[in-house]
Amino acid sequence: MSIFLKIMETVVQFVPDQKPDQLIQKTNYVGRPIDRVDGQLKVTGEAKFTAEYALENICYAALAYSSVAKGKLKTLHTEAARQSEGVISVITHENTSKAKKPILLDPSGESRGTAAMDITILQDEHIYWNGQPIAVVVADTQEQAEQAAALITAEYEAQEAKLSFNKEKEDAKTPPRVMTEPTKVDIGNAEKALKMAACTTDQLYHTPRYNHNAIEPHATIAAFKDDGNLVIFDTTQMLYGVKRTIADMYKLEPEKVQVIAPFVGGGFGGKGSVWFHTMVCVMAAEQTGRPVKLALSREGVFRLVGGRTPSEQRVAIGADENGKFVSLIHTGVTATTEHNDFPEQFSFPARHLYAAENIYITQKITYLNTVANTFMRAPGESIGTFALESAMDELAHRMNMDPVELRALNEPKEDPVKKTPFSSRHLTEAYRRGAEAFGWKHQLPELQRDGEWLIGQGVATAYYPYYRFPATVRMALYADGTAVVKAAAHEMGMGTATVQLQHAADRLGLDIEKVSFEYGDSNLPEASFAGGSNQTASIAAGIAATAEKLLKSLFDEALKHKDFALHDLDFEETEVRDGGIYSRKDPAKGASYQLLFQLAGKAYLQAEASSSAPLELQKYSMGSYGAQFAEVRVNKITGEVRISRWVASFDSGRVINPKTAVSQFRGGIIMGIGMALTEETFFDERTGRIMNPSLAEYHVPVHADVPHIEVLFNDIPDEHTPLGGHGIGEIGITGTAAAIANAVFNATGKRIRSLPITLDKILEE
Repeated sequence: MSIFLKIMETVVQFVPDQKPDQLIQKTNYVGRPIDRVDGQLKVTGEAKFTAEYALENICYAALAYSSVAKGKLKTLHTEAARQSEGVISVITHENTSKAKKPILLDPSGESRGTAAMDITILQDEHIYWNGQPIAVVVADTQEQAEQAAALITAEYEAQEAKLSFNKEKEDAKTPPRVMTEPTKVDIGNAEKALKMAACTTDQLYHTPRYNHNAIEPHATIAAFKDDGNLVIFDTTQMLYGVKRTIADMYKLEPEKVQVIAPFVGGGFGGKGSVWFHTMVCVMAAEQTGRPVKLALSREGVFRLVGGRTPSEQRVAIGADENGKFVSLIHTGVTATTEHNDFPEQFSFPARHLYAAENIYITQKITYLNTVANTFMRAPGESIGTFALESAMDELAHRMNMDPVELRALNEPKEDPVKKTPFSSRHLTEAYRRGAEAFGWKHQLPELQRDGEWLIGQGVATAYYPYYRFPATVRMALYADGTAVVKAAAHEMGMGTATVQLQHAADRLGLDIEKVSFEYGDSNLPEASFAGGSNQTASIAAGIAATAEKLLKSLFDEALKHKDFALHDLDFEETEVRDGGIYSRKDPAKGASYQLLFQLAGKAYLQAEASSSAPLELQKYSMGSYGAQFAEVRVNKITGEVRISRWVASFDSGRVINPKTAVSQFRGGIIMGIGMALTEETFFDERTGRIMNPSLAEYHVPVHADVPHIEVLFNDIPDEHTPLGGHGIGEIGITGTAAAIANAVFNATGKRIRSLPITLDKILEE
């Protein structure tokens, strides 16, 4: 951490808190389970996703991929593809237009780059991973493009590639930072305290590669207009990131690039960077002079888009005879590449969840010749909680102690590492409510049976940090009492448009039907990206700032008129409600928007403002928390694992819309079930090839794998955040795999420390 940042952290501690958001206590729409405003469009097929846009004179692109992991192209045979029916162009490094090296996505935020890898492809003969595009075919139809791409063959000058995680981890390096936090935490002497502890656990945990499989595969449409402006339809979580990256690569002014993505069919981090299909599509549109659509196949997503890294993690915990932690150690290794910058933050939960006298945390990375690893729902926290919460269960078992009680005993009063107060933390209440709903009762392993089925229960803590980023919002209020909110937000199924309409309606004191929200276009003001569970809080802060500016402007305009009913009040003494501005103290005193605009002599007013800096993150330890309770049934003959019950209890601040929130919580848990039981990317360490690049072979959970998931939430507002809320999009997956693994142990007496939990591991002697 730089000296400047250390000084800023110190200074921020003395900055007074902002006043709590007035909408925390008094709302009409916020907190209600309102249906998604885009729901009807989606279920009737009227919502257009990227690949569904039809532009005049459009052509189609398909990719040919490398079959070696490292080396150079010696010969590329494209003759058959060029002569194939309908082919317009075959673009390779030999005939492509030149592009600048993309600026790498920097998780620390120190640069504005958003590229997944800082290399250029189709620019030279170099190969960096097995699956790298080596040519793009452009044709009149999708089928013609794919057929021609299949005809392309290549000869390589192969070089020795680093492909074995287990081999290369021996030479792992310590990264300079992990996201925005220091790589190492060293408080006291954790190893010495571990040796002297009354009871200990010290184990290694392993998680495999996982790949993204959003319902909508990645796609891009690129079209250059006659005036030289570029329009891009893209499956992205970063409208402005795509805009800036493409503008920089192709030496365009940013204002000449428009990125459109009103609907995205799931992202989960896999669409949170600029991947090469977008760059190649722009390249093809430039060279052909026609709009080009490049839609990746499911296999293409596996080849071109990264996923979650494999990991090996050590968790060691030492406790005194009463269960109080005297030592907490969490270390490990993940894989990345030399061309990206993402050591997955598996150590974050251990930094913030439990009090311990001595703490040692650090991470290392090893470099492999693969496609870059990337964000994948709760990156780091999902695999980190598997290791940490499994270790918690192991220690509880060794001490013959209820694992819920062990966690409560080690609940910290302040952040264990940052030494800052928690802005809002009610994890023990979440555990109490969850345990009651689940009927939790601590039982020894291998005691519950139903015929050939062994039954067990498990529990784990969920955790995900709170983030907020700058967001700019434009807002117009009209004399007829309608309003329009505009921001380059992203709707990927989370309910973004719905909750921001709820918020804006309350912020302006209007009926929700009178407010509209325009989003999904980089020509709108820059909001935050959709990732890190930040978007609701970030945009809410932007809406609050803009609404205040707009309403004060209207108030000041009306003040110029002598008949204004509130002429003796300051703006701070007023409130908005019932479609107007009224006195806080005298409810009858005020004016409707219609009257205010009449006094101001205007038909509408518009304002644009940006949210304040997220100083709360420097002053407080902030996050969402939860308790995951699982019951499993394990067949003692076949090793089959079935989840029979699930209760999840969350502490995530105020819930803005319970209906969309429950959907997010459940979606995260289901993804965690896949992580625990069914999902794994099979990687051939001889060739660097992914061997199961389809949904037929990469198994995500289906309805039969998922029980009813009961979701509870404390709904206790955090007075330091916009609307009192915390992010909820990612916390559901955290703790899930550990709860399942702990339940499997409770059922069978067998501890599985390597995901996924498959039949062979259950049956292994």
